[in-house]
Amino acid sequence: MLATAPTTQKDRALVGAAELLIERTEDLLVANAADVARAEEAGVAATVVDRLRLDASRVAAMAGGLRQVAGLADPVGEVVDGWVRPNGLRISRVRVPLGVVAIIYENRPNVTSDAAGLCLKSGNAAFLRGSSGAITSNLAIASVLREAYVKVDLPADALVLVDDTSRAGAIEFMQQRGSIDCLIPRGGPSLIQSILDNATVPYVIDGAGNCHIYVDAAADLEMAERIIHNAKTQRPSVCNAAETLLVHQAVAETFLGGLAEALPGVALVADPKTMALLPSATEATEVDWAEEFLDLKLAVKVVQNIDEAMDHIARYSSGHSEAIITGSLAAADRFTQEVDAAAVVVNASTRFVDGEEFGFGAEIGISTQKLHARGPMGLRELTTAKYLVRGDGQTRA
Repeated sequence: MLATAPTTQKDRALVGAAELLIERTEDLLVANAADVARAEEAGVAATVVDRLRLDASRVAAMAGGLRQVAGLADPVGEVVDGWVRPNGLRISRVRVPLGVVAIIYENRPNVTSDAAGLCLKSGNAAFLRGSSGAITSNLAIASVLREAYVKVDLPADALVLVDDTSRAGAIEFMQQRGSIDCLIPRGGPSLIQSILDNATVPYVIDGAGNCHIYVDAAADLEMAERIIHNAKTQRPSVCNAAETLLVHQAVAETFLGGLAEALPGVALVADPKTMALLPSATEATEVDWAEEFLDLKLAVKVVQNIDEAMDHIARYSSGHSEAIITGSLAAADRFTQEVDAAAVVVNASTRFVDGEEFGFGAEIGISTQKLHARGPMGLRELTTAKYLVRGDGQTRA
């Protein structure tokens, strides 16, 4: 039903769901408050509580995401390419839904809405399993969306949310071979490791974001300071926040002198060269260079040149997003060509590596692998291709 549903019907469902989310904001916030209270009583880290917490503006953002998806072109049925063979066969390749897209995710209730909306628009059934910490919020959001689907004669089970949040239930969820066409995890290292150890269905890894910013010798240092402040502090608990700063030695003394003042409240860990210029920093461990802090913490290193910066990134990067700040076209070209990541950014914050910022509407995640999707995953990444072959009686010799 979903694979063949007309675009107009899917869009009406999405717009209706957005309106219903706004209408039920108070109910959603009451449900969310119960999850937040449990988390705070359990002593959960503030950054995790931030990901869990909803307010009226975040509910409005969820609704806005659904409206954006409704306004995007429907990928289903799009002709990717086509050609005619010498024997007269007309071959075309068209986009079709993946089928049942399963998403397992941690304490981000907005993922329930984002994932459901993108799956619906791309003609897929959404099979969701959130965390125990957000279960009350997730059930409330899913109930609103299912109600909206039924109002436009789509099946409520276009969205199914699993209410078993046990570890055994999670493993069973990952092993629904024959039912799940693609599994997408959104969470930390323990969830990703569980997928690698237990999943028996095809999956796309939404991986960690150990994102680097390299300040080149030819950088505009005022620009660099603004970008680093934004990339580290605007929302430190998300995967596209900067975690490591690399600074060319030619500008290190000038630039690092004011870094602590530019990043108030950020704990700095550093190599010995940086510590000599930045007395407030403590020594970085080997673990720090590879860590996704998801907090107000930044690793800083002085490098001799762009080669050392790229070598450091190659060693420690998680393949998410890497940025260079430079006024040199040659340096920018080298960095973009040689750095291996889902997104490479020149003279802008890593925080822009996001499906909504890329114009995809809400995203299903950011893939750090290379098959079949890489980077922010929007509607097209939730489709696959089907070949259509049309003839007029041809037989093969």
